[in-house]
Amino acid sequence: MPLPALNTFAGNPLDRAGDQRNDPDWLAEQGANPEALALVLWEGRPLLEAGGEPRLAWLPMAQARATALDRELFLGLWKGAPVFAVEIEGSVDPTAGPLRGVGQFHEMREAAALLPGPDAAMAGTAKSLFDWRRRHGFCAACGIETRDACGGWKRVCPACSTEHFPRVDPVTIMLAVYKGGPEPRCLLGRQASWPEGRMSALAGFLEPGETIEEACAREIEEEAGLPVTAVRYHSSQPWPFPSQLMIGLVCEVDSEDAAPDQTELEALAWLTRAEATDVLAGRHSSIKAPPKIAIARTLLQAWVDGFEV
Repeated sequence: MPLPALNTFAGNPLDRAGDQRNDPDWLAEQGANPEALALVLWEGRPLLEAGGEPRLAWLPMAQARATALDRELFLGLWKGAPVFAVEIEGSVDPTAGPLRGVGQFHEMREAAALLPGPDAAMAGTAKSLFDWRRRHGFCAACGIETRDACGGWKRVCPACSTEHFPRVDPVTIMLAVYKGGPEPRCLLGRQASWPEGRMSALAGFLEPGETIEEACAREIEEEAGLPVTAVRYHSSQPWPFPSQLMIGLVCEVDSEDAAPDQTELEALAWLTRAEATDVLAGRHSSIKAPPKIAIARTLLQAWVDGFEV
């Protein structure tokens, strides 16, 4: 029985065929399979079908290859049929040319808000892999240009044989809760670059030598000046901007004397459960909730629903 997918970009339905994709002959057979399909990205934007309910536009592999030679990766198997992704680069929208009438390209955040969960997960996986390939085209050991292997899930240096694998950057994202007042309150923060009124959970990258709990405590201390006393894991989320894993936490702090660091955060706000409910419902007078595709919203909703440290 599959695990429930709580967050956008989770719940990829494909069998990644991790063992088979190491075999070049097997991969070639999959690419030549007449049942092979491909989703298409243009500069990181997935192609959605025109009209009807939003969903990914799937092309026969031969048609997809014709639009972008040597810009493909193997995503996995769907009920035994091979599934690929193809990336198109350039400033000209392909729907004005070879893909006219097939659908429309959407920015990934916009597409994720429209697509069914499994479609968003497959598109996000493809975007992360293509972004990694674009940023890691040369060997970190000797500087020689690397080559694709394993259907796009590995790059190999032809000079020193060093193997390079897609990286995932872990990020702790946490809803801090203070229980020392008349009623529990949670903490949201705001970056100056966000849309007016938008607030979210605090977050930060894990550093070398840190546990998840230590990173959570450090980030809350750095950004809000609060000591963390307890941490509880809630859920995680692949976040393909470009390739992060958001580790969702709820943590308890022993003080309400929060102060934004003014470097990453310009403002902080404490919310009761009633106030957080108004934020989620769009009724709050000044605070806007995190986007529906963000795990920060999942954490806020979980706390409103009674999730405790």
